[in-house]
Amino acid sequence: MNFQNKTKEEFELNLTPLIDVVFLLLIFFMVTTTFDKETELKIELPQAAGEQKQVKDMLEISIDSKGRFFVNQHEVVNSGLATIKKAIKQAAGDNKAPSLLISADGQATHQAVVTVLDAASQLGFVNITFAANEPQQKK
Repeated sequence: MNFQNKTKEEFELNLTPLIDVVFLLLIFFMVTTTFDKETELKIELPQAAGEQKQVKDMLEISIDSKGRFFVNQHEVVNSGLATIKKAIKQAAGDNKAPSLLISADGQATHQAVVTVLDAASQLGFVNITFAANEPQQKK
């Protein structure tokens, strides 16, 4: 008589083929996907035809075509974020929540406008508006 306990073979799942298939699918999708941006997209910015509002305690930041910054008609020494924040804070004075008007030249870089927005948001400004020209009437 044989009284030994028979050991059952444990089921073992081999994951190597599964991993190979997943990698092949990953490579397939990477090769077939295109990562090109649509460079033929033409954007025409709209003109603003809204009514003008007069706001008290407005702080104006101007950006000219050369990328120079002006806070209430006073030129900022350089275009660094810390310098812009310091100039805005000095111009705001004791006023905790002045309205901010950003007047950017049409040829100013997008980065210049984003830098001003970043400085304003870091200082806690929430009332931010942009200056725009009225559309010209067709004759």
